[in-house]
Parts: sequence; structure tokens; C-alpha cells
Amino acid sequence: MKNGNFVISLDFEIYWGVRDVLQLNDYKDHLLGVRNVIPGLLNLFSKYDINATFATVGLLFFNDKEELLAGLPERKPKYMDSHISPYEGHFDEVGKDEAEDVFHFAPSLIKMIQQSGQEIGCQTFSHYYCLESGQTIDDFSEDLKAAKRIAEKRGVNLKSFVFPRNQYNEAYLHVCKEEGISSFRGNETSWLYKAKDADSETTLRRAIRLLDAYINLSGHHCHEVNYLEYLDLYNIPASRFLRPYSKKLAFLENLRLKRIMNSMTHAAKHGLTYHLWWHPHNFGINTAENLAFLEKILLHYQKLSKKYVFRSVSMQQLTELLKKEK
Repeated sequence: MKNGNFVISLDFEIYWGVRDVLQLNDYKDHLLGVRNVIPGLLNLFSKYDINATFATVGLLFFNDKEELLAGLPERKPKYMDSHISPYEGHFDEVGKDEAEDVFHFAPSLIKMIQQSGQEIGCQTFSHYYCLESGQTIDDFSEDLKAAKRIAEKRGVNLKSFVFPRNQYNEAYLHVCKEEGISSFRGNETSWLYKAKDADSETTLRRAIRLLDAYINLSGHHCHEVNYLEYLDLYNIPASRFLRPYSKKLAFLENLRLKRIMNSMTHAAKHGLTYHLWWHPHNFGINTAENLAFLEKILLHYQKLSKKYVFRSVSMQQLTELLKKEK
């Protein structure tokens, strides 16, 4: 029987990924909660023998503000909407180090992930938006180089890549390859999940995506991993965003769980890849409920792994396995 694969990737960004959407005071409980979420996730992953990829924003690697400012790329994106850029006056808000500012620094959490044996991947240096107006491929190249430099300084070899806000830009994959990336998380194959910039997103698409989290409207999104021979890269597409627990929608939790478990079963039966993803800060509030929900998913994975040839692999592990099978 052909192997099925269970892939988990997490977009680890803390404040760098949400500052353009919400003010810190409106979202700080979610971000502070990450300090409890990471150990909780790592404990569950260890308990159920799960391999995952923590796609991490490069700005989180630094030990202090002095090191951070020295590590910035010389070339920076000039977004038409300056509010989405961390470089536009934002560094005045950054504290001295992690002890003083837990929103902008996370070296202790990164070290915890390293010591657990989980993969640390790349989510660009600055939470870079690859489809927004004003930025260029040369800006992206400098951003990725900066991410690679600080990661290597911490003993991390970045091999797996996640596009921030899922702004998948195929033209930029050449840069990824040049910087040693071997796989990336592509988007689901549905018009609902096609990559768009912020101005092109619609309320209708968001609403249907929410409904799709509970009812199978767009399919299972279980995939054959696509090898891009001309780039020597593997596309490991997303299957499902693990939406956080909502008290307002708690009566639909069984539907949300069933939606995920049915698709996992489909992947296991047919030798396909199921790729679950979310952000640690999504679990920052209602942490107990979110971790309990995740544990139900992992219990289902265990059952599938015993019944079928279904393995838990990080993005890099899957890439290495596929290379051997070529």
C-alpha cells in the first residue's frame, strides 16, 4: 500500500504577523498565551509521536534589540500600504530583549522547539507579503537572505518555507531554491483558497471558508505532493487551517472535528498527504479547549497509523523521503 502522510506546519510569528491587522492591546492575550501554547504543543507532539514544522519569522530569532537592528536587510520592501511594514517606525516600540518584550523576541521558545527535535522552517524574515503592491523580487531575496543568516547563527538550517498570509508567489520560488529551500506549503486547490493580496480578498470568500471548516464544501484537499522538477522543489499543499475554538460556535465543534477526521481518513486510505496548519497564537486564548481538540485529532492519527500506512512527518522529513523514493 502506498504511504499516506500527515503533515503539521505552524506559522510562528507572534506580533510580527498580526500588527498590521490588530493593535497590540486588542490581541495581546492571544500573543502572551503563546508562551504556554508552545510547551503544550510540544508535549502533545511528543506524546503522540508527531513530527511538525514550525515556520518561524526571522525577526523572532534575535536575543536583543541591538542584534536585531544589526541583522536587518539593507533592502526593505516598500509596500504601498506602509501599515503592513514592520520597518515603518515600528522598531521604536521594540523592547531591549525577550525579558522586557515577549511580543517581539522568542529565542527561548525557538530553543525549546529545537531541543524537542521538531523542524524549524522559514516564514521569511519580516513576515514578508509576496503579493502586496510596492515590494519586488529583489526585496524578497534580501529578506530571505537575512532570515537565513540569523537562523544559521542559531544553528538552524532553513529548508521548508511558508508564505505569510498564504500569499503564494510562484515567481519567488526561484529565490527560495537559491537560498537552499527544498519544500514549501502551497495553497489548497480551490478558488476559496487562491492566493490574493489584502485588497482583493472578499467578505464572501471569508464567509464560505468559515462554513467550509464545518461542512465539506470544497473537498478533502488531500494531495499528491507535487515535485517541481524545473526548480527541484516540493510543493506540500495545505489541506486545512485548524481554526481555534470559539465559544459562539462551540455547538458546532463535533462538525469541525468530523470535517478534519474524515479528510485525514481519506488521505490514509488513498495514500495521500493531509497537511494541517495554524498559528500558535490561535491557541493563545481558550488554550485548554484548543489543545483538547488537537489531542482528539492526534488520537485519530494514531488509529489511522495503525490501520493504514499513514506516517507523521515534518515538511523536511517528507521531502527527504520523497527524494529517496524518486
